[in-house]
Formats: sequence, C-alpha cells, structure tokens
Amino acid sequence: MLMKTQEKQFSRKSAPERSARMVETIYGCKWSLTVYRLLANGINRPGEMVRTVEGLSTKVLNECLRKNLSFGILERITYNEVPLRVEYKVTPFGAKFLSVLEEIEKLESEFETD
Repeated sequence: MLMKTQEKQFSRKSAPERSARMVETIYGCKWSLTVYRLLANGINRPGEMVRTVEGLSTKVLNECLRKNLSFGILERITYNEVPLRVEYKVTPFGAKFLSVLEEIEKLESEFETD
C-alpha cells in the first residue's frame, strides 16, 4: 500500500530571541521600571534619580542605565558644560518597547483578578 506523503506546511516557531532576552533583562533589573517612571515624570538626570528614589545607589543606577542604553531603549545626552551635565531620555524604539511592557502589565492584572 502506497502512502501519499503530505508536505508539511508549518515549521517550528521559535520565540523572538533578542526581544525576549531584552524583556527578561529589563524585568530582571528591578530598577528599570522605576527609571521609566522617573523619566515619564521629567526626572532625567542621574543625580536627581538617586536623590528621588530610596534605596537606589549611583552604582546600581549606572548599571541599569547601561543595560537600557545597550538595548537602545534610552539615549544619553551629554551637554558640554562645567560641571558636565548628563540627561537620559526614551528613544522612539524605547517608547514602542514601553508600550509592550504596559500590555504585559495589563495581562498580569488580568491574572490577579481571576
């Protein structure tokens, strides 16, 4: 008896590697969400961020900012002043990423209501 071989129409779907790693890294950094809230409220200078948030150290903030810069979520703006002034802002890509995080938070709230 001959069997017709049926062509497979679908291949295995994998998770988007880079964006999944980015979400995992940002959620793994307990300060990133706080930094986004600070930026949304106009607090964009590192010294002011540290002074505004209890428990946030300069070392930890710099590590958090470095992660966000490496993913292109935040942009660092350096002003040629004495003393040097540095500010951070969300990039256009970062704004898209933050909207994804908002959707994840909405899903989480749906779990909590069940």
